[in-house]
Amino acid sequence: MRSSTGPPLFAAKFDLPTRCVPRGARSGRHAIHWRLAAALAFSSLVVSGCAHHTYTTQAPVPPPQQPLPAPAPGQAPSPPSGAPPPTVPGEYVEDGVASWYGFPFNGHRTSNGEIYDMHQFTAAHRTLPFGSIVRVTNLRNGLQTEVRINDRGPFVANRVIDLSLSAAQAIEMVGPGTAPVRLEVISGPSPQAGFFAVQVGAFVSQVNAQRLRDNLSTRYTPVTIATYDSPTGLFYRVRVGRFPTEDGAHQLAGELHANEQFTTFVVRLDD
Repeated sequence: MRSSTGPPLFAAKFDLPTRCVPRGARSGRHAIHWRLAAALAFSSLVVSGCAHHTYTTQAPVPPPQQPLPAPAPGQAPSPPSGAPPPTVPGEYVEDGVASWYGFPFNGHRTSNGEIYDMHQFTAAHRTLPFGSIVRVTNLRNGLQTEVRINDRGPFVANRVIDLSLSAAQAIEMVGPGTAPVRLEVISGPSPQAGFFAVQVGAFVSQVNAQRLRDNLSTRYTPVTIATYDSPTGLFYRVRVGRFPTEDGAHQLAGELHANEQFTTFVVRLDD
C-alpha cells in the first residue's frame, strides 16, 4: 500500500469495479454501480479511454536500408517497405493524469516479461509500444523525467500513465499520488503501428468473463479473453475488436459505451 498521502498503490494497476456514472477524484468519466460489482463477486467491469489526448503527426521518412529510386519532380520520396518507421519527437503528445506504482508489484513480472524494479525509470501505458522512451512533464511544477514503457496500465479511468517510484520522485508526485502531465514520445517504435482493441471487463471469475464474452459475441467480433497474473491473483480481461489503428478502437469504444453502457479502455494487443 502507498502512504496515506497518496492513493492506494494497487489502484493504479488493477481493473477496479466500474460502471458508467460520473466518478469522484480517483476516477475519470465513469464508475460502476457498487451493487452490480458485488453481484459479480468483485469482477471489475470495464475500462476507459477517458483521458484527454492531443496528437500531432508528422510524416518522417527513415534512412533507407538501400538506395531508393529518385522521385519524380514534385513527388516526395516514399519510405522503404518492411518495418514501420520509428517515432520522432513531437509525433505523439498526450495530456492526462499520471499515477505511480511500487509495492506489491515490485519484483513481479511486467507485461513485457521483465521483472518490475520500482527504482528504475520505467512506466506502464495502455497503448504505446514496449520500448518507447517517453518524456513526462509534471504540468504543476514543470519538472521532467524520461521513462521506458515496459508494462500495461493504468486501468483506472482518467489516468494515462503509471510511473515507477523513481520516475514519480523525479517529478515530485509521490506524495500527491497523481499529477497532471504531458507525455511526449521521443524515441522508439512507431505508436501508430500494431493492433488495438477495447477492454470492457476484468474479472477474478473466469465464468463471469466467459459469460460476458458469449453475450457480446452475438453483436461484436472478435471478443477475446486475456489473462493477467497479478500479484494478488489471476484476472480475466474481456476485449472486443482488433483494429490496425487506435482511432478505430476509439470509435468502437464510443459505440460500446453508448449501446452497452460500458466504460472502456483502448489497449494495444501485444500478442
